[in-house]
Amino acid sequence: MFEKILSRIGASLERHRLPYMIIGGQAVLLYGEPRLTRDIDITLGIDIDQLEKLLVVIRELSLKPLPADIDSFVRETMVLPAQDEETGIRVDFIFSFTPYEASAIERARKVRILDQDVRFASPEDVVIHKIFSARPRDIEDARIIILKNPAIDVDRVRELLKEFDLVSDEKTFLKTFEAILKDNS
Repeated sequence: MFEKILSRIGASLERHRLPYMIIGGQAVLLYGEPRLTRDIDITLGIDIDQLEKLLVVIRELSLKPLPADIDSFVRETMVLPAQDEETGIRVDFIFSFTPYEASAIERARKVRILDQDVRFASPEDVVIHKIFSARPRDIEDARIIILKNPAIDVDRVRELLKEFDLVSDEKTFLKTFEAILKDNS
């Protein structure tokens, strides 16, 4: 069920030349361990000024946008949640145009799903996203991804988290990552 939707989403976003990467639970399934996830999270490498282009994709995919006032909701949250009415699967389209997200989308890996390449965030970027979220489940996901992917570029993750700590009030991203590495050793 998820494979079919992911394949269709990948094809449509490519056709409309919208840069993207799959993040969240679906990426954890790819790099980590099986776990229950009921949605698909997609980071888009576009600003909200391209909302109309995304709405064309959503219509093409027969997804139903969930907010009543789409424009206001997207302006407030930078997210457009939609739902596949046939399966009930929720798809969150996350607008992002930061330099980090743009480079993460460039690093995304193509994964073949039902004869379609679908772009997933690299394991390093999934770990970074999980550390940002900082919920216990996310930290555990990061730990498992690191364990299951011994070739992960630890130095790149460190470097990026160090940069994020420079602009963060809490400055805990790198510390969290180092604690995960220590727990895994």
